[in-house]
Amino acid sequence: MDTFTVSFFGHRYIDNPFPVEKALDELIGALLRSHEYVEFLVGRNGDFDQLVSSTIRKRKREIRDDNSAHVWVLPYLTADFRDNEEDYRGYYDEIEVFGSRSGHYKAAFQARNRSMVDRSHLSVFCVERNEGGAWQTMKYAQKQGKNIINLYDVLLEEKEK
Repeated sequence: MDTFTVSFFGHRYIDNPFPVEKALDELIGALLRSHEYVEFLVGRNGDFDQLVSSTIRKRKREIRDDNSAHVWVLPYLTADFRDNEEDYRGYYDEIEVFGSRSGHYKAAFQARNRSMVDRSHLSVFCVERNEGGAWQTMKYAQKQGKNIINLYDVLLEEKEK
């Protein structure tokens, strides 16, 4: 079975989530319809991550849930995960712990993000500002020659039409 892997990255706060959610809805629906199997790699660190996860769950219910995996990739094992593991395992299809928490925690996030980009056929971003971890990850993906979509750019183009 051919697996198409997609990773998602965005700013922690999104000022206007409705157009972003609509764009995610269309994109995730198209991916579920056009690929034999889709692996969705997500974080859980802000507004964009929550929008992505809720949209994946919604579209899987509406279209089909037998050709995809909704995978939460943690940068390291956390007390929150240990304390709520059963609930998290009920929400995600799979949970991966990238590494250990050695060194600075922000470095663990960046290493996890780069690993997600490296294993993805497509990386989807919602990056509005040239700062922060999502922007750094987008620059990394571009440098690696990866296929990327920045939903913020797509939304700007639609707004200008």
